[in-house]
Amino acid sequence: MAKIDFHRNDRPTVGVELELGLLDGESLALTSAYGLLNARLTADGHQSEEGSNFKPELMQCVLEINTDICDTIGDAERDLRGKIAIVENACDALRLKLWWGATHPFSSWEDQRITPDARYLQLVNLLQEMARRLVTFGLHVHVGVDSGDKAVMICDRIMRHLPTLLAISVSSPFWEGRRTGLQSHRSKVMEGLPTAGLPTLMRNWSEYVWLVNHMIDTGFINTIREIWWDVRPHHNFGTVEVRVCDMPGNLTDTLAIAALVQCLVKALSDEIDNGTYQHDSHPMMVQQNKWRAARFGNQAKLVDTNTYHVATVAHTVKRLVEVLGPVATELRCESYLNHCVVMAENPSAAQRQLDLLAETGDAKQVVRRLTDESRISSEGLRI
Repeated sequence: MAKIDFHRNDRPTVGVELELGLLDGESLALTSAYGLLNARLTADGHQSEEGSNFKPELMQCVLEINTDICDTIGDAERDLRGKIAIVENACDALRLKLWWGATHPFSSWEDQRITPDARYLQLVNLLQEMARRLVTFGLHVHVGVDSGDKAVMICDRIMRHLPTLLAISVSSPFWEGRRTGLQSHRSKVMEGLPTAGLPTLMRNWSEYVWLVNHMIDTGFINTIREIWWDVRPHHNFGTVEVRVCDMPGNLTDTLAIAALVQCLVKALSDEIDNGTYQHDSHPMMVQQNKWRAARFGNQAKLVDTNTYHVATVAHTVKRLVEVLGPVATELRCESYLNHCVVMAENPSAAQRQLDLLAETGDAKQVVRRLTDESRISSEGLRI
């Protein structure tokens, strides 16, 4: 059985991965333009040979932007603003735009092209339509931890908070040009994959390694990279990676969610170090809360998995931000974390899309308005 080493971090570093849609500047539909954009970034000297800053995804209509390893959310903001500005300038030259949302209001998955990469083609051959319809966009946040055992324990303990993270990030009310009735249709598309959704219960790093090797040895997956749980340990980076979130509608909201994730992981890590009893959250309760978050977004009522009381997302987030206040002070991200309360109390990105459609009657205008609003030049840098 293959050994998997966890590359530990001595501090709660943070890394942020954005999946943004590439749009034709005229039609505002998704366009398979990654190759064109990558060539421009490379020619301008902004793309390394390894392509570490700007990466392709399964679909050519997606651009992934990654931060370097950051100590604070402020560092991540400066990193992302610089990289997004580079991409926006390249897009302007190519008459492209960037879409901040987890699904597109009117483009069809059947019109998108697969990235011609051996791994992706193998994946499509294995998963068939489940892979081909993955025209969705998510936010992934990595936080450094100091051992594999702790990473697994944090994945278990953070699970009860995943529905809250989804509820404030929802941005995918449309699919195939129609209103789905959900605030996060992306989460349901992702759950169609055999190794996505909420993770299985694991008690330590040894059990995680056994599970991964078992799935590879039995041919269920080809590599560890084909585990797409809502939260997972990442052995190469030495992190807990939270993947449950829709792609928020702008950078400000993205940074707020990243701050909440970093604070949660740090707080849970400290609890483990200081000694605490693990109260198991019934998997069905977490699953039901996730469904409510996907269906109603920040208007959902979530069940507290400790008290079994029902509370609004706004109340849940406000209480969580209060509890995490000292951690946020330590991590120097108080203002970012506090913005989560604003997100919980105001219309979600998904509801904003729906409201604009009701106002304009034109999905293209929805995309135009939101794409213009999400440009980083329209926001201010907070230091």
